[in-house]
Order: sequence, then structure tokens, then C-alpha cells
Amino acid sequence: MAPLNRMARTRVFLFLIICTQYTHAAFPQNVPIGAIFSDQSREETTAFRNRLDMLNKAKDASFKIVSEPKIVDTSNSFNMVNAVCSQIKRGSGGVYAIFGMYDMPALDAVQDYSRNLQVSFITPSYPPAYSKGSDFVVYMRPNLARPVVDLINKVYKWTSFTYVYDDDEGLSSLEQVMDLVQMKDTEVTARKLEGVDNANATINTIDAEGERKVIIDLDRRTTEALMKKISERNMWTSYYHYIFMNLDFHLLNKANLTFGQAKVTSFQIVDPLRDDSRDFQKIGKNIGFKAALTYDAAGIISSAFTSLKQDRADINLSDVTSPACEKDDNIWRFGDKIRSSLQKVKTMGVTGWVQFDKFGRRDNYTVHCLELQSRHMIPVWRWRNSQLTKVEVKLPTPKTTTPLRDRVLRVTSIFEPPYLMNKSAEEIAKCPRNNVNCQYEGYAVDMLEEIARIVNFTYKIHIVADGTYGAENETTGKWTGMVGELIEGKADLAVAPLTITLVRERVIDFSKPYTSTGISIMIKKPQKSKPGVFSFLDPLAYEIWMCILFAYIGVSVVLFLVSRFSPYEWHPAESCGVGSDEDEQTNDFGIWNSLWFSLGAFMQQGCDISPRSISGRIVGGVWWFFTLIIISSYTANLAAFLTVERMVTPIESADDLAKQTEIRYGIVKSGSTEAFFKSSTIPVYQKMWNFMSKAEPSPLMNNNNEGIMNVRQSKGKYAFLLESAMNDYIAQRKPCDTIKAGSNLDSKGYGIGMPKESPYRYMHKITLAVLKLREDGKLQNLENKWWYDKGECGPVESTKKGETSALSLSNVAGVFYILVGGLGLAMMAALLEFCYKSKVEANKSKVKNRMSVKGENGRVPSPTDPFPKSMSSVPITRPSGVSLYEMSYT
Repeated sequence: MAPLNRMARTRVFLFLIICTQYTHAAFPQNVPIGAIFSDQSREETTAFRNRLDMLNKAKDASFKIVSEPKIVDTSNSFNMVNAVCSQIKRGSGGVYAIFGMYDMPALDAVQDYSRNLQVSFITPSYPPAYSKGSDFVVYMRPNLARPVVDLINKVYKWTSFTYVYDDDEGLSSLEQVMDLVQMKDTEVTARKLEGVDNANATINTIDAEGERKVIIDLDRRTTEALMKKISERNMWTSYYHYIFMNLDFHLLNKANLTFGQAKVTSFQIVDPLRDDSRDFQKIGKNIGFKAALTYDAAGIISSAFTSLKQDRADINLSDVTSPACEKDDNIWRFGDKIRSSLQKVKTMGVTGWVQFDKFGRRDNYTVHCLELQSRHMIPVWRWRNSQLTKVEVKLPTPKTTTPLRDRVLRVTSIFEPPYLMNKSAEEIAKCPRNNVNCQYEGYAVDMLEEIARIVNFTYKIHIVADGTYGAENETTGKWTGMVGELIEGKADLAVAPLTITLVRERVIDFSKPYTSTGISIMIKKPQKSKPGVFSFLDPLAYEIWMCILFAYIGVSVVLFLVSRFSPYEWHPAESCGVGSDEDEQTNDFGIWNSLWFSLGAFMQQGCDISPRSISGRIVGGVWWFFTLIIISSYTANLAAFLTVERMVTPIESADDLAKQTEIRYGIVKSGSTEAFFKSSTIPVYQKMWNFMSKAEPSPLMNNNNEGIMNVRQSKGKYAFLLESAMNDYIAQRKPCDTIKAGSNLDSKGYGIGMPKESPYRYMHKITLAVLKLREDGKLQNLENKWWYDKGECGPVESTKKGETSALSLSNVAGVFYILVGGLGLAMMAALLEFCYKSKVEANKSKVKNRMSVKGENGRVPSPTDPFPKSMSSVPITRPSGVSLYEMSYT
């Protein structure tokens, strides 16, 4: 090619100059940007100005971004509209775009004016819950709803939680969370704080409802205030899990947090592991997330206009009229180009990767999930595009210490003598001020002190709020009492007469039993019945005495009959003359002698006559054996009945209670005893539960004290079923008017409870401590101390080995009465016999004289034999040569 001549080269040079001047004329040297801030956003204003200064002073800067920030009330829609319109009209040609902040009430107005005028509005404020189509608002702040929902669903696997909010931003976030969470599987409870002054009421409600998984979405100032209230309520225990939505959580005052107990999760959009750039450090290392977003927003604006300049976009304001708010059809001529350029920016900023979708929302952003570990908020998860990635962070190895040594364990208990009681006012006055447990005393307090000494921990006792041991609500499934406090994280230990049961073991952990017990019956102590006058008859029942009487008469009659029929019981009378033709035969066992023989044998005194025949001796033998057994049994029981003052108790067992209706009976509500009767399959206990659950007025008591008072005041018409250990203790307390009736209905034990999944994991140490105390005999010593040594009713009423009680006159008075009565009866009988015999003898004297005259043979009593022998005599005449045996059958 031939070289250009001088004229041609001049034309090309002039053309290039014209093109260059045209290009530079099309893109302005100064890019005016509107800026709207609130009076509380000083940190954001500083970040915006500093970033613009750095960009304008850069060596490669080909234009300058100029801005005149305007301070307005961003929560007022009217003020925001005026601010936007005034910024658009600023200067001769207006502004290219507006950076600004708003509050949720002004969002709709900002969106409408930006869309109608096609002026881009870049903001670090909260994005709306739903998109209204492609608009001209660019949202720098990423949406936290999706990271939160993914975390609680995929990592924590929550089935329920409470969401605390206080403003429109929190409400918008709540709506998005509830749309994303699986509502059929997750229960969400929304609670509006209604201002800092209402924080106490909200915290009390959360605590009372047993809500332990809480998401807190509040501004920085309100979040700090709520954290303080939570600390005062002692809700930073290891059983709570809090998720803080405020992205400035790392800047809050966390002095109220008891590190290492409550599980805490927070979020950051500024990578906590990145090295801050030199430029970013100029506005402060620990700046808020809105300042960081503002810092990145200034960079986004600069990148967008740099891209427009590189694309040689004609956005010169010299011949363009800025849009006016009062004209509906007046739009910003370069608005679509600027919005498109802003949404196409892709860069790495302080808040991570910055990219936008077609709606102007952050896309492909990263949220860092931090958890409280070793007293520091440590990044554990990284969320990006619904992907949770585990972050491995090596923490400094802490010094090896006992995990319990630095913590004060909360011990829940219940007022139940002798396990836990308040000391007297005089003793409490002597307690050191720093010893909060000094006001209590009892078996549980002494045992807890021994266990704390062995395991090496400190503790603070508090009384369970509802005054119950713990039962499951069949409707809600929540637990009450001490068990409920363990489950809900209000307590670390439960030291009380807490019964180990299957249903409780499923929800909490128990140590080995420190004592054995069982359900027993408490009744009013009946009056002692002293032995009566005829108490010597008590060893044998009335029916037995009647049978003995009939047996005595029957044996005497049988003996009489067999003696009549047996020839061996007949023998010659002693008075029969020798050689007489007529021998008189006699029988010793007449009816009176038979009665006398049986009586002598029964009294084990014998008699001067005895049977001669085999049949008579058989009757005597069996009667002697009978009397041997009866007298031995009588003698064996006689001492006990004469020396013991017996108490006649109307109830001896659960069967006795179930069979009668005169004495009412009941138990404590919401306890292991109620659970025992409810779940029992034994018919007697089922019958008892049906009675107790349906009786009116209800025999169920709120606590043991109420049941004990009912027993004492009901005059024997109420029985109370409670643990045997408590029953034995009350029996030793004044007014000493209750006793334990019968044996225990079941057998179980008391244990020390603690929550499942506890971070301390020291139940095995407590169990070992309990076993050690038992083997050393200290638990037995404590039982003797609180049950019997401090008893108010004297020694236990039981006869000790080797000791007997002396009989009093009242014990044997009946015997003396019988003796005196018998002697008197004998004297009366003797007098009657004398009178009767005198008359008979007078009559016989007359008969003798007559018989002598007539010459009749007969037996005349001699003066030396005034009374005949007590025997039967029959005169027998026999021929010579005939034996007596032959005569008896003729």
C-alpha cells in the first residue's frame, strides 16, 4: 500500500480527535448520585463517603462520583417521596441513580416512584417478602430466611420453635420463614415483643410455656435488652437454643451470656475468617453489616458506571431533562441502561460475592453460620445456594479442667419433710450471706452436700414452681413439676423423694436408688384396746370355745355309753358279803363320773378312776390327744394376748380398702402413685383408681401435707396412700396420731434425676457417689438421724428381743373372778348337799324301821358310811355253779 500523503494523514488525525471528543462528551466526568440516610445511620454515611473518596482518588479513575447525602426520616413515606423527588431534581440535570435507606413502611412508595420514573434505587435495607415484578430497586442485603430454614431443618432438625420479632422487618422475615418451613412437621409460635418494656412479659411467657428453641429477630438495641432479660431469668442454661437473626450479633455486648451453657447460633455476611483489606480497615474493623453493605454498594455503583463507560453508553446529562415526580409519563431516559448495568455487576465485596437476579435481589451470596463454642462465636456452617458446607476451624486447646468446677448447678427440689425443710428463723439468721443453701435442711440437703463434696461441684437449690413431682399431660404431652423443669432446662439436678418410674426414665436420667420405698396406707391411729376381764379367753376364737364345750359333753356321753355296754367296766361292789348268793355289780363311769373324768383330762389333772375296757381307753386316749393340742395352742398364744395392748385397725390391706365404702381414700395428683394406679392391671388397684377418680368430692390431694391433714381431721374416715418413707416419718411426728396400715403395695426406689442429653455427663459420677455413701453407711445414718433420732413420738412401738412386759392385774382379773366364783359356788353346793342329805337320811331312817319289821333284805347305811359311793350298783341273784358272765346274758 502506498503511504498516505500529508493531507490524508491530517484528515485521519482530525477524525480521531473528533471521535475522541465525541466519546468523552457522551460520558460525563462527574457522575451525580443521590444519597438518602436516616439520622441513626451515621456509620453507613461514613462508610459511603469513605468508599467514594477511595474510588475517586484511585489512579485509574476516569470519572468521579459525586453525592450530597440527605438526612430524612426514613420511616415516613411522605418524607421519603420528597427526598427521592428532590434528589432527582438536584442540579441542572438531576442524578443518575439514588443510594438510600428506608424503613418497611416506606418501601412501597420507594418501589413505585423508582419504577414509574425508572430511577435505580440502591439500598442496604431489608428486601420485601415478595417481588412485584422487575423494578428499579437493587437490594444489597441478602435474604436470611432460606439459610435459617435450611439450618433448622437439615442440621438441628427442629420440630417446633418460637419466633420473636418486633417490627415490620421481623414480620416480613417471619412470613418468608413460615412459607419455607414444612408446616405439617414443624410447629411455629410467633411472639411479637411489643417494645423493650414488654420484654419481661415475653420472656416469662416463653419460660412458662416450656419453649426452648427460640429465633430472635430484633434490631441491635432490642436484642441486647432481651439478652439481658434472658440472663436475669436464668434462661442461658444448656437446654436452650437461640438463633439470632441480627447480622450484627458479633458486635453486641454479650457480657450477659453465660458462655458454654446455652446453645447460640448467629449469622454473618462478612466472612469472619477473611483478612480485612487495608481500605476496609479505614472505616473500622468491627463495623455493622449495613455499613458493610453500604461500602459494597458504593463499589457496585462505580463498577456499573465503569461498565457503561467501557460500553460507550451515551448518558450525558447536558442535553437531557431530568424526570419530574409530578409528571406521570416522564421517565428517566437512561434509567433502563443504568439498572441493567447495576444488575449485571459481579464482583467480590466485603460482604462476599455480589451478584443480582432480574429482580435486583442478591444471588449466589454466602451466609456464615456461627455457633457459641469455648466462649467464642465460631463459624461452623457456610450456606450458599441452599448448600450447607461444614467449616473446619481449629480452636485453641483449652486447659483441662473439671467441667463442673466452673459452674453452679441448679438443683430443683420440693418441700417434703424430712427430705427438704426450711430452717427456723433463728438458724437462718446465722447463715452466711453468700450461702444461698443455708436456709434449707433435711435428708436431701445432707445427701446433696456429701455428693457435691465427692463429685466436686457447687450448687444452688430452688423450689419447684408448681410444687409437684412431675407427670405428663395427656393432652399436650408436656411434663409438670421437677421432671418438667429438668426437661425444659430450668434445672440440672432433681434431688428429692423422686420415684424412679418407667415413664420418667424415658424422658430423664436417674442415678441408682439411694433408698427403697413403696406405696403404703396411712390411717388414723386407733385407740389401744386393753385386755378385758376375760381376756384369757382371747387366744382362742369364740367358735373354738364352743366346739370345745360340745366336744367335752360329747366325749363324756360316749364314755358313759361304752362303759354301760362293755362288761369289763362292771365289777363287784366292795360291800358285797362273802358267800352271798346275790352279788352286787357296779360301774364306775356313771354320767357324773364321765363328766368328771373328761374335765380332769382337759385340765390335765387326771382322775382317781380310769377306763378298764378297750373301748373306754380309746375314748380316753383320743380325748387326751385332743386336749394336749388345744392346751398347747392356748398356752402359746396366751402370753401375747395378755402382755400386748392391741390396736384394732379397721384397715389391714388394700383389699380391705377396696371392699368397703365407709372409709374414703386418696392419693397425690400428678405423681408416681397416681401413675401406678392408672397403669395397674391388678383388679384391686383398678377398682381403687375408679373409686378415687370418680368420687365426689375428689379424694385426690395436691400434695402430701394436704393428704396427711385430711387423715388427721377425718376421725378415721379417710385413708391416704403415699410413699412408705414419708408414712414412717409422719408416724414419728406430733401429734403421733397416724400409723402405717399393712404392707407396701409395691416396691421402688428414690433416685437423683437429671436431663437426658445433658452436656455435663456426670450422672455416672453421682451414681458412684450414691453407692459409696450407701456402702459407707452414711445414708443409713442420715435415715436414722432424720426419721428416728429427731422423732417426737418416742421409741418405735415394738418389743425388743429379750424383753417382756409384766402382767398387770387387769390382764388376769378374770381368772381370779372365776376362782372366787367357783369357791363361792362350791360353798353353796355344799350347803345344799347338807340340807338335801339331811332330809334324805331322815326319810331313810323311817324306811329302815319298816323294813326291819317286815323282815325284807336290804342294805342299810351304817353310821360310818353316811353317803353312798358314786357308782351304779345292781343286785344280782345267781344259782350256785353259774358264773357272773353267764348270768349277764340270761
